[in-house]
Amino acid sequence: MTAPHPLLRLLPRHDRRVKEGHPWAFSNEIAMTPEARALPPGAPVRLEGDDGVRHGTWLFNPHSLIAARRVDADPAALLDAAWCRARLGAALALRERLYPGNPYYRLVHAEADGLPGLVIDRYGDALALQANTAGMEWLTPALLEALEGMFAPRLIIGRNDASVRKLEGLAEEVKVLRGAPGPVTVEEAGLRFAVDLLSGQKTGWFFDQRENRARVAALAPGATVLDAFCHTGGFGLAAAKAGAAQVTLLDRSAPALEIALDSARANGLAERVAAERGEALEVLERWGREGRRFDIVVADPPAFAKSRRDQPAALRGYGKLARLAAALVAPGGFLFIASCSHHVAPGEFADAVIGGLLRPRRAMKLLVQSGAGPDHPVHPLLPESAYLKALLFQLG
Repeated sequence: MTAPHPLLRLLPRHDRRVKEGHPWAFSNEIAMTPEARALPPGAPVRLEGDDGVRHGTWLFNPHSLIAARRVDADPAALLDAAWCRARLGAALALRERLYPGNPYYRLVHAEADGLPGLVIDRYGDALALQANTAGMEWLTPALLEALEGMFAPRLIIGRNDASVRKLEGLAEEVKVLRGAPGPVTVEEAGLRFAVDLLSGQKTGWFFDQRENRARVAALAPGATVLDAFCHTGGFGLAAAKAGAAQVTLLDRSAPALEIALDSARANGLAERVAAERGEALEVLERWGREGRRFDIVVADPPAFAKSRRDQPAALRGYGKLARLAAALVAPGGFLFIASCSHHVAPGEFADAVIGGLLRPRRAMKLLVQSGAGPDHPVHPLLPESAYLKALLFQLG
């Protein structure tokens, strides 16, 4: 019989949020005794209120503001490979309902899938794992054992290079966890894209924009399309596949553009796809002065706000981006603009974008407000984790 997890207690009158089901407990809500502070980061603990109410098993980091994250209602839960298989199996069952016969999706999206701080993206027989908390770092060996038993993957990459790991006292690193590196592809909407799991943005592909790419592609037959901040060309190539007359890809990364053009050639789309390398905001401004116009403009930049202190500058940046992008939209055309900044709320983003569009006094219709696809579920008590915000306009 294994020893019980160490017991931590919530401070008096600091248990309301936990009793309501919130999956986090902050350091100022927990009795941080010398024994608690001495626990290794990521260790499983039992959490109880000062009234003796048991709140299950949590993963604890004495050095983090978010000190404990709930993983199981059972205070005696054994967090081994079998436990991981059960949790991963539930996540897999949902994705197989969402995308039957299509093994390309976000398999695990943190708290909503009961694995706080963990992201796993599936690329057929290759997996990219990102452990953003000390708890998930501690659990990684058991997770790897479970993943190997469930999927027999030829490759698992650890994409542990997110800056949020610093808040948990973790190093940023990218490494091969299982298998040997080799070509990886993702399939979407009848297209095959090459993916760089080791050095591409995020884990190599933006599964969160799947439904938004399909929505933009549906408008593309016969249109000219600009895909700004294109990375490896997901929006642009989907539009070309849907029948766009001409697609222009714009990004500052030469390797990303080369992957995009290779994918265009592999999918028989090269004749209708061109690439431009440059800083997107500078190029958009120059093309606006030159009078270039497109029927559809996509502006999907990296996060403008890396922390809360960046928020004011980020909002100004989104307003400027909306103004510059709108200048390139032909009358009656469409603008799709998105933000993946955690520290910018949906209403703030919409206000900044609309403010930017009002500057040139373009008539506008907001057609769709959206976010990430359903393989990125949101815990209802963590609305701030719905990081992706997207707006689709028709401009007069």
